[in-house]
Amino acid sequence: MGRLAQTEGLTDVQTEIVKTVRDFVEKEILPHVAELEHGDIYPTDIVEGMKEMGLFGLMIPEEHGGLGESLLTYALVVEEIARGWMSVSGIINTHFIVAYLLKQHGTDEQKQSLLPRMATGEVRGSFSMSEPALGSDVSAIRTKAVRDGDDFLLTGQKMWITNGGTSNLLAVLVRTDEGSEGETSPYRRMSTFLVEKEPGFGEVAPGLTIPGKIEKMGYKGVDSTEAVFDGLRVPNDRVLGGETGKGFYQMMDGVEVGRVNVAARGCGVALRAFELGIRYAQQRETFGKPIAQHQAVLFRLAEMATKVEAAHSMMVMAARKKDAGERNDVEAGMAKYLASEYCKEVVEDSFRIHGGYGYSKEYEIERLYREAPMLLIGEGTSDIQKMIIGRRLLEEYKLRG
Repeated sequence: MGRLAQTEGLTDVQTEIVKTVRDFVEKEILPHVAELEHGDIYPTDIVEGMKEMGLFGLMIPEEHGGLGESLLTYALVVEEIARGWMSVSGIINTHFIVAYLLKQHGTDEQKQSLLPRMATGEVRGSFSMSEPALGSDVSAIRTKAVRDGDDFLLTGQKMWITNGGTSNLLAVLVRTDEGSEGETSPYRRMSTFLVEKEPGFGEVAPGLTIPGKIEKMGYKGVDSTEAVFDGLRVPNDRVLGGETGKGFYQMMDGVEVGRVNVAARGCGVALRAFELGIRYAQQRETFGKPIAQHQAVLFRLAEMATKVEAAHSMMVMAARKKDAGERNDVEAGMAKYLASEYCKEVVEDSFRIHGGYGYSKEYEIERLYREAPMLLIGEGTSDIQKMIIGRRLLEEYKLRG
């Protein structure tokens, strides 16, 4: 373990959790990732190992059977797992976000019913905002929920649901068109529904179909899916928080957690790319000496390490701000933007250090080169992050008088 990406001020418990996860990555993920990733195989044994460690309950309060840990602990765990295989971090990310939404916004009945089962991994969470035609424009959501007696009927189509097939709980943002009379804001006419379903593909509940896995360039192993709602009946008590019209704000709260997660993933992937690059640079020789001794490569390594360290620091700061109960939309956006962009650059630099061998599937950097681009678009593109950051800065630095 080198000097990069160290975190000061951790408790003994946090230190032990991070060490345990790091050991798990070294023993249970890295030796098997090439076979699993190239075969696009779901990592069942790895997931079972994470269940045994209690990772699915990491941020769930102790009174509901979880470990009750902080967002910072979660982010450091994700960083370690992504260093091994980013797809595995995706398996727990959506679960964490749904658990966070329940913890922050759920009714007592929803918490008591779902959180203990989520803590053990019996219930696995996924969430959905995006739709085929809207991308980042959440206000344009078309999937609707219409009242039918004491229930709602959901109709529409959702896209890019991580763990859409393997999960059995889906938090989905839809239009309800209910709210105060005269309300015109589309954001106040959205609600989050908690949909329990069977794992798998095809019709997983009456009126809900998960067509199948979307084939992807990278981010393999974990399933990314669509969801088609055709009159899915959902009881009124499965509206998150028990009240319609609050879904957008609930989801945005969860997305801040998700953006810290994506930043942590970027940090983990970048750290692994740096490790691979600096190792290879000391093994490969040209012109009679290791390529690490050539100034061009040495400078590249220095730049890579600086980016790894800067991204890690920003990610830790964003997590600690949220843990302190402060608004962190700017910091989460900055962390996600910086870490994902730096990750892409560090991976490409490591790829360049590997030369022709970096293009071979025999070398791990080839996988990282295909995985890194997902971070540029997941949980809001880099351009969306810059819009969020810029608008908030204009609020903070608004001209007076």
